[in-house]
Amino acid sequence: MAGLSSGPLPQVRLVLAISLDGRLAPPVGGAAQLGGAGDRRVLEEALAWADGALIGGGTLRAHHSTCLIRNPQLREQRLQQGRPAQPAALVVSRADAFPQHWPFFGQPIRRWLLSPAKDGAIPSGFDGRLPLAECWPGTLQTLAQRGLSRLLLLGGARLCAGLLQDDAVDGLQLTLTPRLLGGQHCWLPADTLGLPADFGSCAAWGLEAVERLEGDELMLRYRRQRSTRV
Repeated sequence: MAGLSSGPLPQVRLVLAISLDGRLAPPVGGAAQLGGAGDRRVLEEALAWADGALIGGGTLRAHHSTCLIRNPQLREQRLQQGRPAQPAALVVSRADAFPQHWPFFGQPIRRWLLSPAKDGAIPSGFDGRLPLAECWPGTLQTLAQRGLSRLLLLGGARLCAGLLQDDAVDGLQLTLTPRLLGGQHCWLPADTLGLPADFGSCAAWGLEAVERLEGDELMLRYRRQRSTRV
């Protein structure tokens, strides 16, 4: 990504709860709700770290809402830092229209739509629209100019694949849940092409943290080691 922007790009951390076989949802699809109480805690800690959370339009359609920080201490910490109580929701979608009765539009958050539309019109229910560049580093530079320096990537799979293909993900936070689901709904689609060449190397990601959670779940956090890129 070097040389594609005039300033530092936001840090991007992908946060997902997945089954032991790497699935986001059961074979029939839909909202799986894989993580338990421990996963919810580490998710909220990640939200407290972030300035904004990227979610795909398909993920929003599946859940009708986004993740919020429920822990009042985490919200208060953000307020004391001069930040909003909740990170902004950044919906990545080619479609503009979403049903306004969804809980998402009543949540106490700022809502931005990232889309390739060029007319600049702000869709109903959103606080603003930002353009999607041809590659993710360009989009991230726009977000950096808006003061967003730390971003969570909450899915879905196609959105995650797009950022990984552009080597725009700096960290992985994966909660392994003790389930085997099977099916095609992997957190990285099987037909994903064009991943960075060094992703197949064991040195591409460095382990930062491991935490055993309630319900025999395990949180793993890895940091991208770009010095190994070939």
